[in-house]
Amino acid sequence: VLYKESVGTGTPTPVTPEMERVKRNQEICSSVLYKENIGKATPTPVTPEMERVKRNQEIISSVLYKENVGKVTPTPITPEMERVKRNQEIISSVLYKENLGRATPTPVTPEMERARRNQEQISSAVYKEGLGKATPTPVTPEMERVKRNQENISSVLYKEHLAKGTPTPMTPEMERAKRNQENISSVLYSDSFRKQVQGKAAYVLDTPEMRRVRETQKHISTVKYHEDFEKSKGSFTPVVTDPITERVKKNMQDFSDISYRGIQRRVVEMERKRVDQDQENLTG
Repeated sequence: VLYKESVGTGTPTPVTPEMERVKRNQEICSSVLYKENIGKATPTPVTPEMERVKRNQEIISSVLYKENVGKVTPTPITPEMERVKRNQEIISSVLYKENLGRATPTPVTPEMERARRNQEQISSAVYKEGLGKATPTPVTPEMERVKRNQENISSVLYKEHLAKGTPTPMTPEMERAKRNQENISSVLYSDSFRKQVQGKAAYVLDTPEMRRVRETQKHISTVKYHEDFEKSKGSFTPVVTDPITERVKKNMQDFSDISYRGIQRRVVEMERKRVDQDQENLTG
């Protein structure tokens, strides 16, 4: 207060480019002197507690920043703005790569591997602590298909990374142990099947999704059947002709001719006339 009372009225002066330059130089000098006065520090490891506090500070800063933001007018993203944004990203990537110097590769030591595993375990533990309650979702056929594809891909990648192994001869003792293990597994499986599955029906929920999949499978089967029928329509399957087949074919043809031409009826009439004639000859 006394200081302000002693200060008289001053004359404002405009801020010239020279004054701006001097001001920037003073800030640079202050920064350099500040860094020179800083002594050597002891690095401290980043603990999960520090990570949690840091995340809380970021969340609080984000909330306070959003509270101080006023109302804005949204503007549509035009193709020109998209083009400028892509150009800026490309320029930033080029400048970043130009400023990179040459690095010296360092070998990965067992101590570094141990530290990395510890960090992964700590990260996993902290991540699980931050998880909230989840809502279970039903496993759909599409999810099952994706899961099987992922397992196949993982199996292929796993086999690619496998190194060459050393084959070992199969001794009679190993064969005996293998058979014993198979017998034990079979006995345990049979006991478990008899106790848990045998005589019991498997209940499956008839959900709308299951009904939709079943109807779709029926349609697919019908379409496939008609497609195969249309392809095979008009074609025939050649069969080897043997004497037995020829005899059966000839007999069937004879039966067909007899039925079609009425030969059987004429034979019966002729037989009846012959019997009548024989009777007349005996009586006459």
